Amino acid sequence: MDAHLLIVDDDERIRTLLQKFLMRHGFLVTAARDAGHARRILAGLDFDLIVLDVMMPGEDGLALTASLRETMETPILLLTAKGETGNRIEGLEAGADDYLAKPFEPKELLLRINAILRRMPDTRAEDTAPKVLSLGAIRYDLERGEMWQGDVLVRLTATEILLMKIFSAQPGQPLSRAKLVEELGRDRGQAQERAVDVQITRLRRKIEDNPKQPRYLQTVRGAGYMLAPD
Repeated sequence: MDAHLLIVDDDERIRTLLQKFLMRHGFLVTAARDAGHARRILAGLDFDLIVLDVMMPGEDGLALTASLRETMETPILLLTAKGETGNRIEGLEAGADDYLAKPFEPKELLLRINAILRRMPDTRAEDTAPKVLSLGAIRYDLERGEMWQGDVLVRLTATEILLMKIFSAQPGQPLSRAKLVEELGRDRGQAQERAVDVQITRLRRKIEDNPKQPRYLQTVRGAGYMLAPD
């Protein structure tokens, strides 16, 4: 089935343009004019991805992202005004999976959406690899892409799921920030590498007993990050 996207933007012109563009590229698209409208739609429909403008009257995109993350793991892509670096980082920390600065080319938005929606298992993992990785009290199911703490399912965002697939395909091997950016399907650059740092920090909060002294998702000086399962 075609992916169903929710576009949330208070600018009617942008909403209409994005809706028409994405529908031409095979997506089902629903549009909301503000956070309240989006909440009413989300109460009755499930979506594969939410494209959310940061600067909206009333409840802004950052607040809505943080609120939605409390109950759902639907991927969120933020649209930010050019130069709002602080808001972008704050948005990632709130649970967004990616951001795109305005003005942007619609084709770039399409690439970002497809990268986030990519869910194919990493075929580089050998058949002899273990089906479950143990990270202390955490278990990561390689086949299902699920993380468990005891009998409790740990909620992961779309980007966190992709990161776990990337790391679990190469356990014990350091991966540079540039390599992670490439594997996530994003453009190269320091801003995206900084975004990866934020995602790693959030993922550590779900894996580590002490995220400030990580045991399982380690920083390897001069080399990047490495997953070190038991």
